[in-house]
Amino acid sequence: MGEDAVVESGSERTRRLVHQGLAGRRAAELRFRAYGVASISLGMLFLVILFSSIVGNGYTAFIQTELRLDVALDESLIIPDGKVSAEALAAADYSALLKQSLTELFPEVTDRQEKRSLYGFLSTSAAHLLQETVEHDPSLIGQRISIKVPVKDDVDLFFKGRVDTTAAEEDRKLNDNQIVWLDTLKKDGRLTAGFNRTFFSSGDSREPEQAGIWGAVVGSALVLVITLALSLPLGMATAIYLEEFAPKNRWTDLIEVNINNLAAVPSIVFGLLGLAVFINFFGVPRSSPLVGGVVLALMTLPVIIIAGRSALQSVPPSIREAAWGMGASGLQTVFHHVFPLAIPGMMTGAIIGMSRALGESAPLLMIGMVAFIVDIPKDFLDPSTVLPVQIYLWADSPERGFVERTSAAIMVLLAFLVLMNGTAVYLRRRFERRW
Repeated sequence: MGEDAVVESGSERTRRLVHQGLAGRRAAELRFRAYGVASISLGMLFLVILFSSIVGNGYTAFIQTELRLDVALDESLIIPDGKVSAEALAAADYSALLKQSLTELFPEVTDRQEKRSLYGFLSTSAAHLLQETVEHDPSLIGQRISIKVPVKDDVDLFFKGRVDTTAAEEDRKLNDNQIVWLDTLKKDGRLTAGFNRTFFSSGDSREPEQAGIWGAVVGSALVLVITLALSLPLGMATAIYLEEFAPKNRWTDLIEVNINNLAAVPSIVFGLLGLAVFINFFGVPRSSPLVGGVVLALMTLPVIIIAGRSALQSVPPSIREAAWGMGASGLQTVFHHVFPLAIPGMMTGAIIGMSRALGESAPLLMIGMVAFIVDIPKDFLDPSTVLPVQIYLWADSPERGFVERTSAAIMVLLAFLVLMNGTAVYLRRRFERRW
């Protein structure tokens, strides 16, 4: 009986210790989960703050303030000789017509300095817009027309409520008289807001209200075409050879190690390579989509190779063995059975590599794509820039109007990246087979 009591006492103590240990482990697990939830919540908070800042600063760039003017198309100023010709219409002083319209709205403004401040409301593209209107319909000459013209970025920011009117006059770009005139125009309904088509249809400009992303978007598209055309077939072919045909020896091991190392090389190194080899040695035009695409193809190639090999490795060996058992050759086994099953994974890796290339700017800065490009590139040899570099250039501009355009361009770039990554996820889920 005494021994049984001792044994009973020992088993109870063991159970008590086990229960105490379980309670401690459960508490540690709960703490770990709490740490994980806190980390995720903190990361999401920072992400929300980041996106809120970008959207808050950039959404107004999709809106452009316009000034409605009643312009008298004085025949003596447009065609002094009375003959309508393309040369006469191109040489006319349309700025004088716009200034005359502003003077009619504010006849009390007679001082030369005040007139200069009043005329400063108009964007330099306003005269060009009026010229296009007259050239499109010369029968308007001699009439009074109502036309909406873009305003300067300072006026645009004022209309959007981004100018602190309570600040001292020397601390803002608009003086007190200009603010009074703008309030008058706003009350009269002459200042209106519309969709900013210029932002999506024009190239870069020194004037914020005329700057657009279309040149950078076209440049990015041309660069990605070159990148995809070079890196996708070479990456897939290399992955297939290394995984299915290459002998396993020290040379292939060395190649695999170097491919993995190249995937981790800083992107700026590829820019130095492009500058030294393709531009200085081969003479490829600087800042062209061709050299940019080749550089990004070299940078993307290791990623596609690694993703392609992973996709091929995911195909079960039984597929190969079944093909061999039916008498298929090694080439037939790979291209008739293994490769079709690995395509979804390889395409996913390729799209992710393309999205990485789309967001790169460091290697392209080294090959001159940081240049100020106004014209839209038409082929692979024209000077161009890309969207990340355009964002970099605008972020470095001192004008306040470029702040919202920088954020808006970031929003467009993120939209492209989300679309490309979403396409990769869709392809993986739609065509991937689980074994």
